[in-house]
Amino acid sequence: MPKMITSVFDRAKQVVGGFSVAQRTIALIGVALLAMGAIALGTWMSKPQMSPLFTGLSAADASAVVEQLKSAGVAYELTEGGATILVPDDQVYAQRLAAASAGLPGDSSDGYTLLDDMGVTASEFQQSVTYKRAIEGELASTIGAMTGVTSASVQLAIPEESVFVADQQDPTASVFVRTQNGVTLDDDQVEAIVHLTSAAVTGMSPEDVAVTDQDGHVLSAVGSGLTGGADKQATEYESKVAATVGQMLETIVGPGNASVSVAADVANSTSERMEETYTAPEGELAPSEQTKTETYSGGAGGEAGVLGPDNIAAPVQDGAGSYELEETTRNNAVNKATEKTVTPSGEVTRQTVSIALNRDAVEGVTAEQVQALVATAAGIDTERGDSVTVEFVEFSQAGAEAAAAALAEAEAAEEARRQDELLRTSIIGGAIVLAAIVLAVMMAVRGRRRRRGDELVAQSAMSALLPPDDDVVLLTSVPEPAPRATPAALAPTEVIDVVDEPEPVQVLVERRRREVDQIARTDPEAAAAALIDMMDEAAV
Repeated sequence: MPKMITSVFDRAKQVVGGFSVAQRTIALIGVALLAMGAIALGTWMSKPQMSPLFTGLSAADASAVVEQLKSAGVAYELTEGGATILVPDDQVYAQRLAAASAGLPGDSSDGYTLLDDMGVTASEFQQSVTYKRAIEGELASTIGAMTGVTSASVQLAIPEESVFVADQQDPTASVFVRTQNGVTLDDDQVEAIVHLTSAAVTGMSPEDVAVTDQDGHVLSAVGSGLTGGADKQATEYESKVAATVGQMLETIVGPGNASVSVAADVANSTSERMEETYTAPEGELAPSEQTKTETYSGGAGGEAGVLGPDNIAAPVQDGAGSYELEETTRNNAVNKATEKTVTPSGEVTRQTVSIALNRDAVEGVTAEQVQALVATAAGIDTERGDSVTVEFVEFSQAGAEAAAAALAEAEAAEEARRQDELLRTSIIGGAIVLAAIVLAVMMAVRGRRRRRGDELVAQSAMSALLPPDDDVVLLTSVPEPAPRATPAALAPTEVIDVVDEPEPVQVLVERRRREVDQIARTDPEAAAAALIDMMDEAAV
């Protein structure tokens, strides 16, 4: 082994040998943490990056895909309750092609593929049922692709066509959705499902779609739309009008000097009205007219007659005579107007606005002015019964004072919390700095004591080679003690007391020899001169 590496190992052994029990424990813990971190890092770096192979799978499809991956020897992971399968990035496309060739995942929606298996001998009833099932499967597949939806089921109720207009019925639909764990569909998603379903069936309106989830919650009801939709619309409308009017009044009378309250009546159900109006045509009459005129001239008549009522012969008068007949038929057209009005749920049927102004702070405006401004800003319609009320009243200051006191207490508590956090941080930082200083001082003292002991041992080893009465210039920077000590006085047992932990004599001698070699390498001239002097003095 090279000498440099050996010296490094020796120095490391010396440093470790000088550790106390606590230092050795901390060092072992540090080495263990370093090893664990290296192992974790290596494991993470060696682990392949996973990407989704399929998402939103049913239990049967997931099981089939997993079996396919096992047979191919591809690593995989299951997430989202087994609905999503992850594979390494470099295997995604290859495994998708392999699964597609095996017919996986299966088409559980049974959409328009049902029409491919229909034979030519299918009856009209079978064709209509199969077509309805195909639409249901396509709708279920489309809804199941939405974010947060695991699976969906659609049932359509399409009435049979009738030649009688009065017997026509509107189709309806019911949608069942299963969402992911902890996911709740918002109103926008439910509305999207409703409109998607109603637009897929001819004659179906959004109010004819019912939506429920796996917990039995009705998200949309037939005839009323979104559950709580009217109440929500009323609340949103009231908040919007109140915010608009309040912002305007704050600009006029100042913040905190006006209180706005809006109440709106919103229709909870839809209504449909059909009106037919008939009016006389304007201008000339329609040209559909027919006139028929007959004229006869009489002559000599016989005895014969014509049969009259009840087959009784009526005699014809003799002599000359004439007959004239005029018949007119008029088919004049009449104007017809048909009007159909559909009122959806959520229409505002009536609203009232109440304004309270602070009498002590509001000046320069009258109640009539404020009422006119509010009526315009809120869209008041007096024909449907809307009204605006404006009153000047004295505002109570108790709430404002309580709010100010609460705000002051909150600010004081926040300031105290910040002070405590700052004090805690300062204490922790000071403790860390103090511990670092103490550790540095201890290490410095330990190093000085060790160097002092090593120098004394080296001095004793050097003195042992010289006669007791000769003066020798040592190569160390430590000055000689005033009284000349004998080698026995500088025995290793007395030097070992300086060091914290005892070491063998052979180790000390070897260490001092290496130090002398080091001094000879760093300052060879001084070392040579010292040896020459020692040899000359020994010869004398």
